[in-house]
Amino acid sequence: MSAGAAAAVLWTGGKDSTLALFEARRLGLAVSLLVTFVPPGAEFRAHPLAVIRRQAESLAIAHLEVEIWPPYEAAYRAALAQLAERQAIGTVVSGDIAAVDGRPNWIRECAAGTGIEVLTPLWESDRMALVERVIGLGFEAVFAAVRTPPLSEAWLGRPLDRASLAELRALGRTRGLDVAGEQGEYHTVVLDGPLFRQRLAIEATPTGRLDDLRYVELRSVSLVRKEQARAEPPGAGRSPALVLDLGATGRADAEEGDVVEVWHEAGVADDGRGELL
Repeated sequence: MSAGAAAAVLWTGGKDSTLALFEARRLGLAVSLLVTFVPPGAEFRAHPLAVIRRQAESLAIAHLEVEIWPPYEAAYRAALAQLAERQAIGTVVSGDIAAVDGRPNWIRECAAGTGIEVLTPLWESDRMALVERVIGLGFEAVFAAVRTPPLSEAWLGRPLDRASLAELRALGRTRGLDVAGEQGEYHTVVLDGPLFRQRLAIEATPTGRLDDLRYVELRSVSLVRKEQARAEPPGAGRSPALVLDLGATGRADAEEGDVVEVWHEAGVADDGRGELL
């Protein structure tokens, strides 16, 4: 990696991008930016942008939403080149684990010739070891979306912990499920962990449906001081970070190939609510 250059993490708010951030920091990279690419009509059902913005605030890292438009390969190349030119980014960090649709790595291909280096610290990791590391490091992740089958909507809101991992492993043996969810079987959102200064508190309903996808629909998201959780009375149990209400049932002026940037500085929050795209 380029000595002294700043790094950006490609950010979705799930376990993989969070672990990639952790590993990048462990390797000594100066991560100064989280980047989320937003295609037209993107539907961030598993990772609402309002949640992603709160994560960035808790992590005290600036967040950049980059709207990209077809043709996508040209738009990604332009966006990566702009990160190098405008933000002095020398390295982008991706939480990619394996090839998708036969392509070795989309971001690495798009970064060719832009002056940006690509770090994929999770690449070809053992799936069980990867999820066990997320849990072992103390990251608090919950299931925000699942495919049915192989999973059911009862998984929504469950913590990603050793018990749920054991069930995923059993489903991997009987149904061929990827325990890391790399084939889209599930998506997580990270609410707390060793990098977070505050804990995310989310209220949602498990009512989202699209074909075989089941997902939580966001009502509100806020940040809670970790001292509040530690101050709860003995025996009360820790308040859940994601509370499910079980009783509840684009830009028109953008030109082709446009790259549009939306900045969120570290420590500056929105109103805590957000449209699910």
